[in-house]
Amino acid sequence: MTIFQSPFDDVALRDISITERVFEGLRDRPSEVVLTDGPTGRTITAAQFIDQVESLAGGLTARGFGAGHTIALMAPNCPEYCVIFHAVAFAGGTITTINPTYTASEIRHQLQDSRAEFLITVPMFLDTAREALPGTNVTDIATIGKADNTLELSDLMEEPLSAQVLVDLDHHTVVLPYSSGTTGLPKGVMLSHRNLVVNVDQIIAGADFERGEVAAAFLPFFHIYGMTVLMNLHLAGGGGLVTLPRFDLEMFLRISQDYKSKRMWIVPPVALALAKHPMVDQFDLSALQQVFTGAAPLGADLSNAVGARLNCVSLQGYGMTELSPVSHLSPMGSAIPGASGLAAPNVLCRIVDIETGQDLDTGAEGELWIKGPNVMQGYLNNAKATAETIVEDGWLRTGDIAVIDPDGQMFIVDRLKELIKYKGFQVAPAELEATLVAMDGITDAAVIDLPDPEAGESPMAFIVRTENGPDADTIKAHLAKTLSSYKQVHRIDFVTEIPKSASGKILRRFLRDKIKAEG
Repeated sequence: MTIFQSPFDDVALRDISITERVFEGLRDRPSEVVLTDGPTGRTITAAQFIDQVESLAGGLTARGFGAGHTIALMAPNCPEYCVIFHAVAFAGGTITTINPTYTASEIRHQLQDSRAEFLITVPMFLDTAREALPGTNVTDIATIGKADNTLELSDLMEEPLSAQVLVDLDHHTVVLPYSSGTTGLPKGVMLSHRNLVVNVDQIIAGADFERGEVAAAFLPFFHIYGMTVLMNLHLAGGGGLVTLPRFDLEMFLRISQDYKSKRMWIVPPVALALAKHPMVDQFDLSALQQVFTGAAPLGADLSNAVGARLNCVSLQGYGMTELSPVSHLSPMGSAIPGASGLAAPNVLCRIVDIETGQDLDTGAEGELWIKGPNVMQGYLNNAKATAETIVEDGWLRTGDIAVIDPDGQMFIVDRLKELIKYKGFQVAPAELEATLVAMDGITDAAVIDLPDPEAGESPMAFIVRTENGPDADTIKAHLAKTLSSYKQVHRIDFVTEIPKSASGKILRRFLRDKIKAEG
């Protein structure tokens, strides 16, 4: 068996809950503002945060929603989101985080699958939330803010809990985010306190996180990227956050300027904006040292363009909900354009041949397998999917095709399920997309497979371009000069936007459905 070791020293496995870990990063700075609501300017200090978490944990327990119970949270990013998350954890409960843009049927599926008994949302989504309740175990709803005939968050505050309710740190599921997946209904990912705590410590050690870092937090907290890398990392690591309910480029840039942010946590669509949008030049981002991209692969050309324009290091990491989420990251001094970084502390990797199941050596392409204390417990109510994903003594199959070079740098080639088979050759959509967005006049791109009676499958591109962007013939001519003959796109459709998940991943199934609908 060929195992790739992390170059970092292991971090200690702490016997504390995720909320106790966050409190560690807050208790020595009680008067420091740690959370600011971007749109309104409301602030919460470290001491206020601890008080609110303990009071809400006490109130939830008094109402029967404490230890052993699941609470659903469906809200955009705001300071109260962090309070609710940690109050549930502190009370020994489980929290399931719901995408606030979900339809009633999507919400109902998650409420039913997670067996949630209480739902907290915001007034804007209250009608949809109520529509979702029939057939679920939810007995009541509370809102962050005022709403008629509805409990408010302030109504839930009672005598504070003074200590973490005892839980099994390895086996109690503290949070149930739902993975988007490319097919079928989303699956509940069971993450323990141990998973969340160790991943915070892995990131702090591997990404050179420093006390005092303040970031604009637009990555949704309901998604594991925003949950761990923004909410928990910044609070536990001595930093702060300015929350944004949705991505707004101007506000994002203004916050980064005004708070002299050293680091931006972003996704590829934002990297495109940072590289190409004229608004960027209106802001002073001279304090910026690093732009970290995650959730989807970022091509070397676009990564270099971001770094050059902002005069900082542009790098990326790798992770997935099932990994809490970070398994690979790039320290400042070892960032390689296009690479997803080095294995985080405590993380082991394998590259496995997708045809034979044999381990592969340095430089070979195969499926990336991960092992470490950040690997999930499994999928809720889905033993079959768990057994297919976690195999052979705890190794997690990522479903991503990767290469690890002699220096330990890992490069994602593409999703295993998304590889296009053209006349027997494997074509990676990510490679084509990176080449396309590097062209002047193209602001975004997505590539899918088209059924082809002769070749099996052929690549098709959806392209978003500027007013004076290149036409189809120009694009095809560029690809012909840049990539192998079997990697050429056979059809180009120009669109106004590429459908993406909240974490920035391309929703290729929507594009495939569009083509099917057209016949």
